[in-house]
Amino acid sequence: MTQIWWVRHGPTHAKTMTGWRDIPADLSDTDAVKRLADHVPGDAIFGSSDLIRSIATADAIAGDRPRLPPSALLREFNFGRWDGLHYAQIAEEWPDLSRQFWETPGDITAPGGESWNDVSARASLYTDSILSSHPGKTIVLVAHFGIILTQVAQATGKTPYEALAQTINPLSVTQVDYSSGRPRLLLVNHNP
Repeated sequence: MTQIWWVRHGPTHAKTMTGWRDIPADLSDTDAVKRLADHVPGDAIFGSSDLIRSIATADAIAGDRPRLPPSALLREFNFGRWDGLHYAQIAEEWPDLSRQFWETPGDITAPGGESWNDVSARASLYTDSILSSHPGKTIVLVAHFGIILTQVAQATGKTPYEALAQTINPLSVTQVDYSSGRPRLLLVNHNP
């Protein structure tokens, strides 16, 4: 069985848009981190995005299990000029664009940023590569809210708008099975 266990990195406590800004995760809830480390399969291969909040979370839960190099393909959305801004400020300065970005995701981008379709394509590029190089394995990938949602949408056939309604908590697990040749969602937003 080939599965990817998507894990969202630990909380950042950021109150602003956080995409490619490299801010750390708060991993001080050692009980939650231990529960997650114990929950993921012992024979899994671990990977993560190349942002420190994902790398540190993967370090905390992987132990001595095999690791893949961190990848920029698993980064959160690039929010461009919106990165680091509060949602209210974005809505005030870009009222129409910010509404379109969330209500009709697909090709809409933040100024200097990426669209849903851009992020979905790069996540799929990474996923396809990992699945072909590690057939029959369980892979744990520590990534971000947006990346995980693109995979939920692919596995369920939901539109991007529908997928954006899904909660993905920090340190949660979303399991996708690829054994049948197409992704199938087994578990979403599970906090062990």
